[in-house]
Amino acid sequence: MVRFKHRYLLCELVSDDPRCRLSLDDRVLSSLVRDTIARVHGTFGAAACSIGFAVRYLNAYTGIVLLRCRKEFYQLVWSALPFITYLENKGHRYPCFFNTLHVGGTIRTCQKFLIQYNRRQLLILLQNCTDEGEREAIQKSVTRSCLLEEEEESDEEAAEAME
Repeated sequence: MVRFKHRYLLCELVSDDPRCRLSLDDRVLSSLVRDTIARVHGTFGAAACSIGFAVRYLNAYTGIVLLRCRKEFYQLVWSALPFITYLENKGHRYPCFFNTLHVGGTIRTCQKFLIQYNRRQLLILLQNCTDEGEREAIQKSVTRSCLLEEEEESDEEAAEAME
């Protein structure tokens, strides 16, 4: 039995219109990416990327998308993402673009990167904060994320010690 290796592309959907993110659906996004691959790379690209391609995670509030594709053809998917300039859903057309944050071999590595990325974004928000109430809320968010990571590390160390 042969195991097929995959690559996971962690992307951020950037749009000025907040309705764009709220109208996200994994089927719409999947068909949009497939159509863009076919338009950019032709029938070979569409056929190569259609096998094993899936939208694994989609967060409509943050605009984070996790795409899975075969390891051999992830560069075709990656190179087609900049050509997505709009999202069309339910008769509305929203201008947007994809920002590729990370390419990983497992979902776990993408999750770890996303935690670090969100922590950096919170620290940037903290520096640009003007109101004291906002500053305290962001500091609480940062400390909670640090505490959760420390608990996960201690749980992993305890599991390794038991083995």
